[in-house]
Amino acid sequence: MKIKSFDNIYHIHRDSRVKRWFYIFIVAMVVVLFIPWTQNIQLKGNVTALYQEQRPQQLNSPIPGRITKWHVKNGDYVKKGDTLLQLAEIKEDYLDPKLLQRTNDQVVAKKGVRDYYQAKVGATNIQLQAINAARELKLKQLKIKIAQLNNKVAAEEAELGAVNNELKLSEDQYNRQKKMYDDGLVSLTQFQQRSVSYQNVLAKKTAIENKLAQTRQEITTINIEQNATIQDYMEKLSKTEGDRFSSLGQIQGSAGEIAKLENQAANYQARQGLYSVVASQDGQVVQLNKAGIGEILKETESIGTIVPKQVDYAVEIYVKPVDLPLLKIGQKVMCIFDGFPAIVFSGWPNSSYGTFSGKVIAIESNINANGLFKALVIEDKGQKKWPPQIKMGAGVKGIAILNDVPIWYEIWRNINGFPPDYYASKTEKSKSADEKSK
Repeated sequence: MKIKSFDNIYHIHRDSRVKRWFYIFIVAMVVVLFIPWTQNIQLKGNVTALYQEQRPQQLNSPIPGRITKWHVKNGDYVKKGDTLLQLAEIKEDYLDPKLLQRTNDQVVAKKGVRDYYQAKVGATNIQLQAINAARELKLKQLKIKIAQLNNKVAAEEAELGAVNNELKLSEDQYNRQKKMYDDGLVSLTQFQQRSVSYQNVLAKKTAIENKLAQTRQEITTINIEQNATIQDYMEKLSKTEGDRFSSLGQIQGSAGEIAKLENQAANYQARQGLYSVVASQDGQVVQLNKAGIGEILKETESIGTIVPKQVDYAVEIYVKPVDLPLLKIGQKVMCIFDGFPAIVFSGWPNSSYGTFSGKVIAIESNINANGLFKALVIEDKGQKKWPPQIKMGAGVKGIAILNDVPIWYEIWRNINGFPPDYYASKTEKSKSADEKSK
């Protein structure tokens, strides 16, 4: 007797389909082995800013001081130039509240001293002109007097010559008269008259010679006076020039002291503007590490950090040395930001969800302290925009996109431990050759 339940439970009389499904599975596996697979590199990094001025900036105290008032708290948004806190002076060199005013008074006083010496130099110049004029006048007077005496000497020498001629004639007459007197041809009275005439001419000659010698002595005296005058005025000019140079030295010294005091005054005025610590740019104040009123800040000590408001975000990714040759400028990188859900198919990046496209713009040639090389990735403007909610320093996972290969090749490569394809395509090689030739 045939039982239906037995036939329904045990399919003894039915044909087996295991072989058919086995062949279907084998065919499917062969087909899958030829499906394209995108080679990639798994990377880690963090969010940063593209430009240095957009990265978090430390707030430092420009001068040592004591905190007197806070204008912000952690998390506040500020604009460039907003006052963050007030400082009071603690250095004894700057405690005088009228320090700037007194320094300016010193500058005014030094300028008065400089003006005094400048006036003295002007008076000395006038005095030098007067002394030179007086010297020239005196020397002209002496030269005129010497010229007059030379003329007088010439006249007296001519007069002496005439007297000498007259004396010679008188002497001849006297000698003849004496001979005639000795011969008795003339009387004693006539001889005495001739003798008197001869003596008068001789006396006249002596008087003219004395007069000429006196005139010549006067010329010598005038020459001595001229030399003495030159020496005297040289001493006066030297003394006045010395006073002038001394005044000029005082002016230069005053100018140096004035410049020094003006520099101090400018420094004091600039220092007064440093008692207010202001924001260097628009952004958020975070990580304030000083609390309360009265705390002392050292020079250049960190107060906190300001995170810029406007940021061109980029991603710093770290690459193993073995993977470094696989990266190049313009390389496509898929970024997965912390806090944003993503479904990733590493072999099919176009089918992934929650990833954002970027491209490599720089690769550092120097290895970092962590033993990895750093590359900089920016947003690919032609693809989906990066989320505006990302923050500085957030973690990022990157997938650097490489070549498309069949799955069987990728399996074979991994089994043998071969790296991804290091070689550029012929098109890329020709492009790089063209760039080098240019």
